[in-house]
Amino acid sequence: MTFNPYVPRPIDRPAAVPLDPGADLTVLDEAKIFAAPGDPADWPAWRERLAQWRTDARRRLRYTGAHYDEITGDCFSVCLAWLWDETLYDHEAGRFTVEAFLDAAQRDFGGFDGVVLWHAYPVIGLDERNQFDYYRDVPELPAVVRALQDRGVRVFLDYNPWDTGTRREPGSDADQVAALVARLGADGVFLDTLKEGAGELRKALDAVRPGLVLEGESRVPLARIEDHAMSWAQWFADSDVPGVLRAKWFERRHVLHHTRRWHRDHLDELHSAWLNGCGVLVWESVFGVWVGWNERDRAVLRAMRAVQASHAAWLRAEDWVPLADHPGEGWVYASRWTHDDTPLWTVANRGDDHDGPWLTTGARPGRRFVDLVTGAELTVTERPDGRVAVGGPLPAGAIAAVTVVAEDAPAVPARETPTGDPTFPARAAVRTRTPWAPRADVPLGMVAVDGGRHELTVVHRVRETGLYGETPYVDEWKPLPPRLHHDATLRRTVRLGRFAIDTHEITHAQYARFLADSGYRPARPERFTAGTGTPDAPVCGVDLADARAYAAWAGLRLPTEDEWQVAAEAGLLRRGEPLVWNLTESEHSDGRTRFVILKGGAAHRSEGSDWYLDGGPQPPQASVKLLLLGAGLTRSTSVSFRCAADLEEGA
Repeated sequence: MTFNPYVPRPIDRPAAVPLDPGADLTVLDEAKIFAAPGDPADWPAWRERLAQWRTDARRRLRYTGAHYDEITGDCFSVCLAWLWDETLYDHEAGRFTVEAFLDAAQRDFGGFDGVVLWHAYPVIGLDERNQFDYYRDVPELPAVVRALQDRGVRVFLDYNPWDTGTRREPGSDADQVAALVARLGADGVFLDTLKEGAGELRKALDAVRPGLVLEGESRVPLARIEDHAMSWAQWFADSDVPGVLRAKWFERRHVLHHTRRWHRDHLDELHSAWLNGCGVLVWESVFGVWVGWNERDRAVLRAMRAVQASHAAWLRAEDWVPLADHPGEGWVYASRWTHDDTPLWTVANRGDDHDGPWLTTGARPGRRFVDLVTGAELTVTERPDGRVAVGGPLPAGAIAAVTVVAEDAPAVPARETPTGDPTFPARAAVRTRTPWAPRADVPLGMVAVDGGRHELTVVHRVRETGLYGETPYVDEWKPLPPRLHHDATLRRTVRLGRFAIDTHEITHAQYARFLADSGYRPARPERFTAGTGTPDAPVCGVDLADARAYAAWAGLRLPTEDEWQVAAEAGLLRRGEPLVWNLTESEHSDGRTRFVILKGGAAHRSEGSDWYLDGGPQPPQASVKLLLLGAGLTRSTSVSFRCAADLEEGA
């Protein structure tokens, strides 16, 4: 590798600000973060250069900020949610649970201002369906969007510009995105892998209605801050002394959402967002892998949310002074925001436990200094120079929000200091118990496989999904090739009982007999085409529940992925036409995402992007993780199944 995946790349690091008054400041135009000098004596010159750059850059671009006049409300905290997250969708009942999802968000994170409904990746590529189908084929999705909005949460859709190898349809992607936004009543679009969606997409959204948000990933170009009101600040590294986010400094109303999605500690992002008056992206289920937030980070975000709700006008004020009023020692830093002649200091302790001044400022006779986070009255000590030192105890990593109130103002409600356990809240992806389907003899159409110990080699492509629920990029800064999309090998020792397995997939004719005999009807009938295709072709249009229902009716079960592989490597399995993936009895859930392992490959292969699910014929050793969707969307023309049974030894 040409880079160390555990440290930021040069492109991710903060940009040094030239302090020479005659320096060319255009070198800062595409920075992510303006690095702060380590010496406080340089901070005044640093702030002067930042102000000079902003004035010059706005003049050069003839910047007006008119687009922001169309944006209503603030959107500090955004959740990137898998559309079929078990907290948002009840897979057994086949219905969305918006209220329960938002109640949990309020309890854990203080609520969200926005939700990105992530829908297709990493499933897309399973068949010809394109990214828009994965939204359009959910009939109740407009009602889900309205339910979220009724609770004050803005809803954003996801656009994948790399999706060029699935079903094409008339018109441009921009037309399709705009039509979806209009149909669903969404509030904007997140641009996956794109820094900007200028030109055709911006024009198409403006034709739907004013004020729709485009949120680019990573570093939004300076010229596009004008019409991209938000940006997804992924992979931003700050300086040791907290720096300034370039897009926020340029336009105070621009909202960045900090995130380092694989990290198990989010304090750096939270501090940077807090000192910059910005937001964060909460992303606990990353494409099917649990990377949950720890207790401390959730507590800090809850504290931020309360102040952001009550003092949003301060955090978009033109009068913003970064690294303001530093007491001259320690690792406690503050930004000062002034609105209606009243200051607000956002404070973060980047060091150890602190008990002393947080900031020094002018005396304010007849006024009290209070912390809006905890409700504490702060200690005020007069200094010889006529200024006052303001502070008190502030634990390591904690934040505060200091303001001044009248001497006779009511006390601020007392709250706990936002601290907690910083340990990663690990959780396992638990495997569903394999049913017991005993048979004394080998059923018709099946072949017996001896049990015992088997040494298996399993190959899979490393994507962001992992394979069995493990986090594939623990604490890495950003996974890039060759760490991303490469093939990996697992070697596992398994012990299997003696079993029988179908030599062929279940056919449409066989499934039709099951339907006629059992009267089975799925809870969600969308895309359920089993039994209606070519009689001797592998049945398709089934999901895991449909396959299990057939197997139970027949007194059988699905084979596990290990059984399937052992039988296939022994040359015992035949594949029908067209070639389709086989479901296995391998369902897992971590309480947020459900998935199953597919075996065998399929005739379909989506070409043109590494982000697609694997396709084409696959060797017996290959395994693919398929996230389970709701509303019948797991059903595919590329997926079928076969059955298995448990045999007595010697049968």
